[in-house]
Amino acid sequence: MSTDLHETFRELKLVDHHVHGPLAGNVDRGTFETLISECDVPQPAGVSAFDSQVGFAVRRHCAPALGLEAHASADAYMAAREDLGADALAKVLMGSAGVSDWIVDSGFATDAIWDVARMNAELQGTTHEIVRLESTLEAIAPTSTPENLETDVEEALAKASERAVGWKSIVAYRYGFDFDPTRPSSAEIREAAREWMGDFQPGVTPRVENPVLLRFLLHAACATGKPLQLHVGFGDADVDMHRCNPALLTDWLKLIEPTGARIMLLHCYPYHRIAGYLAHVFPHVYMDVGLAINYTGAAATRIIAESMELAPFGKILYSSDAWGPPELHYLGSVLWRRGTERVLQQWIDDDEWSPAEASRVARMIGRNNALRVYEVTS
Repeated sequence: MSTDLHETFRELKLVDHHVHGPLAGNVDRGTFETLISECDVPQPAGVSAFDSQVGFAVRRHCAPALGLEAHASADAYMAAREDLGADALAKVLMGSAGVSDWIVDSGFATDAIWDVARMNAELQGTTHEIVRLESTLEAIAPTSTPENLETDVEEALAKASERAVGWKSIVAYRYGFDFDPTRPSSAEIREAAREWMGDFQPGVTPRVENPVLLRFLLHAACATGKPLQLHVGFGDADVDMHRCNPALLTDWLKLIEPTGARIMLLHCYPYHRIAGYLAHVFPHVYMDVGLAINYTGAAATRIIAESMELAPFGKILYSSDAWGPPELHYLGSVLWRRGTERVLQQWIDDDEWSPAEASRVARMIGRNNALRVYEVTS
């Protein structure tokens, strides 16, 4: 084993380029098991999230951080977790993740988790905000009109860009990637807005699923020149997996390249090899395998290696995509470090890479690429 490489990973302060806040309150075991799964309803009797890769990883890696033996039982782990309480647990696990910068998607289920300001105040490291496009439109629409919606959104994005380091879209959930790649005209936007806004119910937050409005958001975000994150592939049951293959984005990627916006393909499993191809052939495309690392646990090393087959190493970033249980914030770091070190060490052992080059690439993926792309100073 390369001592220099191991030391690089031990000391490396990560930039988690796509993450959410930790839970703001305590949860029972059933809720916890649901939250460490992408299934949003309880599993049937006899099936436990602890009997999965992520569940095994929690007992192996998070248990020692709570003062337990590695591989502690699920019962012992939950008891230790409850004794600490949500706030202390977040500080222990996230403080042990070795992250200097959290780039936070602030647009999903924010009542249940710490917001950006609280993360910045209570955690080690600095937070930076990613603004979710669909949430922005949904917040604006109730006080706008079909005639003014396009301008109102563009003005809101201009204002948000003063604080945000980038954007996030969940078009993969709301429609899919098989959308018309062209920017809709103002007339199309007005017509789509009339159709959508005509169905609003008093007191109900509108949900934008209209493909014209969704692709308008993508083009409006790219026009700002800031990085745009897109959820790709693996996610909860709202995703139609066959429609979130990033290959479907090819024509759109060609159209928006002149804007200078960088497109960040998030998570990507099981399409991570296709994402690597897109990062290879398009200068403005980047990728990670963030969410997949936690959920594949001990098997994550293979996915990390596959993500490094085609994508230029300056185009690969680290993320955890952790939301809620701080175990996911911690595991993202631990599993990425362990898996990536194993991949690079094998290439050193095969005399394909030098230890110095392996350490340099580790720092690129874990930290330096994100600092460059999001133009943040740590």
